Amino acid sequence: MTNNTRNIPTLKGISDIRRFFYTNEIPIYFISATNFNLLGADEWVKGFKFICYIECFDGKHPNVFSPKEELPHEEFQSIEDINNYLLEHKEVVDYIRKRGDKGKALFLMFNDHTEELAKSLGLEVAFPSAEMRTHMDNKVNTNRIAEKAGVPCVPNVLTKVDSYEHLGEVSKHLGTDLVIQTPFGDSGHTTFFISDEEEYNKYKDEIESESEVKVMKRISCFGSAIEACVTQHGTIVAPLMTELVGFKELTPYKGGWCGNEIFPQAFNETIRTKAREYTQLFGNQLRKEGYKGYFELDFLIEEGTDEIYLGELNPRVTGASSITNHAVFALADAPLFIFHLLEYMNQPYELDVDAINTRWFSDINIDSWGQLVIKHTEDTVEYVTQAPRSGIYRMDENGCIYFDRMDTHRRAVESEREAFFLRITRVGDYFYEGADIGILVMRGRLMTDDFQLRDRAQSWIHAIKSLYKSKIPGNDPYVQERVAEIGGFKMM
Repeated sequence: MTNNTRNIPTLKGISDIRRFFYTNEIPIYFISATNFNLLGADEWVKGFKFICYIECFDGKHPNVFSPKEELPHEEFQSIEDINNYLLEHKEVVDYIRKRGDKGKALFLMFNDHTEELAKSLGLEVAFPSAEMRTHMDNKVNTNRIAEKAGVPCVPNVLTKVDSYEHLGEVSKHLGTDLVIQTPFGDSGHTTFFISDEEEYNKYKDEIESESEVKVMKRISCFGSAIEACVTQHGTIVAPLMTELVGFKELTPYKGGWCGNEIFPQAFNETIRTKAREYTQLFGNQLRKEGYKGYFELDFLIEEGTDEIYLGELNPRVTGASSITNHAVFALADAPLFIFHLLEYMNQPYELDVDAINTRWFSDINIDSWGQLVIKHTEDTVEYVTQAPRSGIYRMDENGCIYFDRMDTHRRAVESEREAFFLRITRVGDYFYEGADIGILVMRGRLMTDDFQLRDRAQSWIHAIKSLYKSKIPGNDPYVQERVAEIGGFKMM
C-alpha cells in the first residue's frame, strides 16, 4: 500500500506532517555525487535512500547505496553527467526496481536527460523542471525576478559587453570599480572584479562571449545565505547564515564559497528582518513564476550600513542545506526539506507558515554551528595514499586530532573540541587545484566578528589535511585524463 492509496485525510500541522513521513511507503532517493547536501534526511523520512557516486562512509552508512563497479562512461563534465551515469548503471537500476516501480527522486543538479532516465525507472523528479531551474539559475534572469518582487539588488546594468570601452559607456553611472557576473557558473569561477583595462583583459573572452552579463557597482560587503521553501501556504524562511568566502586556507578561488555559520547573533535584528522580508517577497514571486519548493538566496550586506542586496539565487538544495536542516529550529518543528517534499507528495495539508517563520526567527530556536568546505588549494596533482575516514574527530590539548568514533550524523558532535568530518577525497583519488577534500562540521563559531577565520578553524583545517598522505604521480597520461575529468566542476 502506498501513500497515494492510503487515502490519508488532510494533514493539519507539524505533528501530522512528521507522522506522515515517519510512516511513508513511497521510495524516495537523493541521487548525487555525495549525500552531503541532504545528510540526515533518512532520519526523517521512512524509505529515504541516498544513491551516490562517491561512497563517503566506506559502506557503513545504512542508507547509502553506491555502485561497486566503475563502468565505462563518457568524461564527466558536470554533476548532471554523474547523475545520468548513476541512473543508467545496472546496479542502480536493479536497486531501484527491487524497491518498487514508483518513487520520487531528488537531485542537486539535473537536466532533461536526467528527467527522461528517472521517468524510465518510474521515478518522479521532486523539483520544478530542469528547464525552469535553468531559466531561474541564470543570474540575469534572477535579477529580473528580484525587480518584480521588489527585492533590492546592488546598483547594476544588464547588458552585452563588447569591449572595455563599451563597458565604460554602459556602466558609467556605476563608477570604475565593477563586478561582472556571467549568467551561469560556480561561485568564484564566473564573478570578475574589474577596476581597469588590465583586469578586464584577463576575463574578456568569458565576458564578451555572453549575450548578456550583469555589471554591478562594487561595494564593500559581507556575504550571507538564507534558505527557504515555496509552499502552497506561503514561503517558509530559515535563519540567515554567514558565508565563508575566499579563504585561501579552504579554496583557491577568489570569491569562492567555502562554508557557513549559523548562530543567534549572526546579524542584528534590522538585517535579519530585512532578509526574511525580502526572502518571502522573492519566494512569493517564484510561486507566481510557477516554481515550488526549496531555494537559497545569497544576500550581500554592505559594511557600515544595514543595507542588504540580493546576490544570487540557487533554485535547489545547496551546500548550505546541511546546516539549515540540522540546526535546532529545524529539529523542533521539521527540517526545511520536509516541506519541500510535501509539495511533491500529492497529499493535502494545512500549515501556519507565519507561525513557523516567527518561531524560526527567534534566537532561542537557533543554536551555533559552522561548516568548513575544504578544497585542495595548491596548483599540484598528487595521488592520495592515505585519507581519514568519515566520522567524529576530537582535538587534544596540543592541537592534534584523532578519530574518536564512527557516526553518520553531525549532531553527534558533543562539544567544541569535536568535529564531524565527511570525507570526499579517498585513497586512490587525486588532489588537484580545487579538488573537494571534505567537509568539517562543528559546534560554535568559525569566524571572528569581522569575518576572519578563527585560530580554532585554522587548527582544524591544518589537522584534517595532515591526516592525508599523497605522492606526485609523474607524467602518466591516465592521471592527466583522470584529473581533467573530475577537475572541471565542483562536486557538491
